Amino acid sequence: MKNKWLKLGSLAMATVLVAATLVGCGKKEAEKVALAGSTSMEKVCEALMEGFAEVNPDITVTTEYTGSGAGIESLIAGSVDIGNASRNIKDEEKESGVVENVIALDGIAVIIDKQNTVTGLTKDELAKIYTGEISNWSELGGADEAIVVIGRESESGTRSAFEELLEVEDSCVYAQELDSTGAVLAKVAATPGAIGYVSLDVVDDTVTAVTLDGVEATEANVLAGTYALQRPFVMATKGEISEQNEAVKAWLDYVFSDEGKEIIKGAGLIIPE
Repeated sequence: MKNKWLKLGSLAMATVLVAATLVGCGKKEAEKVALAGSTSMEKVCEALMEGFAEVNPDITVTTEYTGSGAGIESLIAGSVDIGNASRNIKDEEKESGVVENVIALDGIAVIIDKQNTVTGLTKDELAKIYTGEISNWSELGGADEAIVVIGRESESGTRSAFEELLEVEDSCVYAQELDSTGAVLAKVAATPGAIGYVSLDVVDDTVTAVTLDGVEATEANVLAGTYALQRPFVMATKGEISEQNEAVKAWLDYVFSDEGKEIIKGAGLIIPE
């Protein structure tokens, strides 16, 4: 009987040790970094996540593309570790402890459908299009065709940056407000007379990117500061990077590393000098 209880006691102890080991392993496997925010940052985030996973397999990074404003709100609420924003952080957000960590610069390209013959605008003309003062392409030397003004939803960082740079905040008249960069690109490509704005890195041959004040929307012109519509890509944190947990610091260390910068450049973005 004594041996029986000894065996049972040994078995119980072994079970406790195994459970403790599994819990310890679980802590390592459970390291996570949660991001949310800008849809314009999807391409670069996915590329960075793929590279990060190869060198940090024990840390899981998840991203939700909810729009810049929603991402920063989630960060302030504490439901994510990083808020992605394709605009500068606002003063009121900074007052809530949000820190702006700029990872790249991006141009905002103004796009039209391929059949449109008006391929250049001034900044003033663009502002008047978006406020409804100019409503037909014939007013700009083009065809007698109504201008279909396409934009992003109110929480979009692209929209916020675009309207701020044009100084038309809260005065734009949109025919449609879409919830992603890809949706704007597709809608403009398929709609005669349409105009929209998207991140420079997603522009393809389905649309035409217009010149602005005679300057092309190119990476070189964004870096040189000659192209007017440019904005930062931000991975915001609640507090300084040094105050984050080890998993978040590992992620941001990777983003700002030489390897991370190469990935960012490969996504068509510009590393700030």
